Order: sequence, then C-alpha cells, then structure tokens
Amino acid sequence: DDRRSRVCIGIRIRDASGPGKADGIMAKEPSNLVVCVDNSGYEAALERRKLYALLPDTDAEERGLLRVVDESGEDYLYPAKNFHKVELPAAVRRAVFHAA
Repeated sequence: DDRRSRVCIGIRIRDASGPGKADGIMAKEPSNLVVCVDNSGYEAALERRKLYALLPDTDAEERGLLRVVDESGEDYLYPAKNFHKVELPAAVRRAVFHAA
C-alpha cells in the first residue's frame, strides 16, 4: 500500500549507535498498549478495536507517529491519530504481554 510505504519510511532513519538502531527508540520491549480506532488505508496490517503493542520511539511521537507491532509481527510507524493508548491494571497488562 502506497500510504503505508510513505509512513514507514521513517523506520529508515538511523543514528550512529549501530546497525538496526533507529533514532528515538529506547528499547525493543513494548512500553504500552494501544487500541486501533481507525485502520483506513492500513486494512491488511491493522484491525479496528484490536490491541497492539507500542514500542517507545520519541522521535516518531514528535512527528505524530507511533511505532506499533502490527499484524505482520513487525513494528512500523503509523499515524498516532489511528490509535488510543490503553491503561490496564498491572496484572492484566502482564497477562496480555505474556499471552502475546
């Protein structure tokens, strides 16, 4: 999909910290959960009303994007407006990440 390609181009931004390290990414561990509220243009990669793992990426967030692990199992940048962050009790959050 052409729109996804344009959004995902931000993944190619690299810094001097080594191969595979994108700017702004603190860790490859999910920092939170988000629910997709709009998958327009990304129907093959995202399902509305589904929870997704959010990876920390401060540079992406400054650009209005979120780094989300989508249906492919890979992380891509998507418009932040397509998601809402979800706050869950700690025990439920652990169970969700453990089940993934």
